[in-house]
Amino acid sequence: MEVKIGVQHSPRELTVDTTQSHAAVEKLVADAMNGKTNGVLSLTDEKGRTLIIPADRIAYVEIAEADARRVGFVVG
Repeated sequence: MEVKIGVQHSPRELTVDTTQSHAAVEKLVADAMNGKTNGVLSLTDEKGRTLIIPADRIAYVEIAEADARRVGFVVG
């Protein structure tokens, strides 16, 4: 999954590629926004790095299938 997170007062969004399912990421976001996770959203990317964001600073979260990376040229 590709997860894009908009953070308040930040001009750039955070993008995380994770192996977690859409439902799992959605639950993590909902739990963070409802205060069930001590006020933070914690996501782990495909390389095992953890990203921790204060839930009260989250402006939006976009969850989508990761695009398959294309290599080469398209001849039309």
